[in-house]
Amino acid sequence: MSAADHPDLRDAGRAGAAERGLLIQSAAYTVARRGDRDGMRELTDEAAGIAHQLGGATLLRDHGGGFSPLTVQLHRISAENYAGDPLAALAAARSVSLKALPSVERRSRALSDIAVTYDRLGRSDCIRTLLAAEHCAPQETHTRPATKSLSR
Repeated sequence: MSAADHPDLRDAGRAGAAERGLLIQSAAYTVARRGDRDGMRELTDEAAGIAHQLGGATLLRDHGGGFSPLTVQLHRISAENYAGDPLAALAAARSVSLKALPSVERRSRALSDIAVTYDRLGRSDCIRTLLAAEHCAPQETHTRPATKSLSR
């Protein structure tokens, strides 16, 4: 969080704000892995606020991707799963349009995270969703630890 609060990022315009948002998302994910739902949600909401203020996708040269409300929502699916709330992860997933995702890898990762959510809820949709992820990007699906654990 100290990197996200650095004055250089605060003074770097859209790109700096987007970098701040990504750093805050990373912090939220770390907090989620410790099981701190409230902390994860607070940080994710902060990242979402930054994305909303930017008004659309901001491409980041060194990140290889972008930062937008959509990327925050994708992050929220995974973070809610790690924080132990698959129902909240599923709610986040319902607001994501897979067609809006810029690459098959991103679609596959989103589908993989949704499959994990279904598995945690004990829903049979897990297999169908995992197969859809594999159809999009087999290599991505086969190498992700979360999806490997589902197929055992």
